[in-house]
Amino acid sequence: MANPKKIAAFTPYYTEEQAGQVRAAFLEAGKSEEGDASVSDFIVRASMREVKRLQRKYNRGKPWPTVAAGELRRGRRTMDEMQHRNEDMK
Repeated sequence: MANPKKIAAFTPYYTEEQAGQVRAAFLEAGKSEEGDASVSDFIVRASMREVKRLQRKYNRGKPWPTVAAGELRRGRRTMDEMQHRNEDMK
């Protein structure tokens, strides 16, 4: 019998408007039409679709080496990072 995959905790942060749209998309289509059992399944499926797109674009379609928890910078975003995020949301 195969070992179940360990679930890693990972928390994205959304604005209230973004969170409302994620919940609405899951409620209106993800649960019934797309087969997602939970909003977490919906978010994982959507983010992994984007990961695969980026792998095709930047890594010849191959998976990148895994980055372990704790290897990314933590803390508040810089003002420059916040500016770019605000520009991307328009």
